[in-house]
Amino acid sequence: MHFHVVTLFPEFFASPLSSTMLDRGRERGAIDFSVHDIRDYTQDKHRTADDTPYGGGQGMVMKPEPVVAAIEAAADAGRSRRILLSPRGRKFDGELAERLAGEEALTLVCGRYEGVDERVCAAVDEEISVGDYVLSGGEPAALVILDAVARLVPGVLGCAQSAIEESFADGLLEYPHYTRPPEFRGAAVPEVLRSGDHQKIAIWRRRESLRRTLEWRPELLIKAELSEDDRDWLRQLDPEWNRSR
Repeated sequence: MHFHVVTLFPEFFASPLSSTMLDRGRERGAIDFSVHDIRDYTQDKHRTADDTPYGGGQGMVMKPEPVVAAIEAAADAGRSRRILLSPRGRKFDGELAERLAGEEALTLVCGRYEGVDERVCAAVDEEISVGDYVLSGGEPAALVILDAVARLVPGVLGCAQSAIEESFADGLLEYPHYTRPPEFRGAAVPEVLRSGDHQKIAIWRRRESLRRTLEWRPELLIKAELSEDDRDWLRQLDPEWNRSR
């Protein structure tokens, strides 16, 4: 899978794309990256990529010509789904990450300042938001999507099972993890995890996943696939739980 990033600040991606999982995925040939500098597609000697807004107001707006030219150059490199990082876009979540992981290529367009000229929107396939908060630009949001999607591409993670067992993979929060030492500052590793009984461990992990979700993100249980055993356990944890279904 090929990721294209369209940005005014290509240096922002130098370190993240050359380290950790993303770089290892590239070394394995599962993913690759191209970062496109919007200023390379400007037409004046000052490489102007923004201008004042029509109608007045604060800040600057990214000009449509260089942004669209950069998007089209990235798209020409392959059949790429073009995404604008935008606060009005669909909220990014695990389900959307899985869909995007099935694409041949993605082009992530990073806005800055007051945003992009509205006419840029005609050059993208969809708009995505990573949350209801303000960022300095689309670059941090692009990294969130890069990381979340890349780990779902076959061959990126050293252990494919990791992506299956992580939080939200089955609609629930993940169970607690422990490693050596068996006791730390009075807190011991649960005995079941040291028992060697894999069936009991699997049951414990499922129940702890349900417990955590009920405590921290109960709304996730509405859509989660639950067995009757899961439902019985949740009712043991909270006798009122069934009324919320």
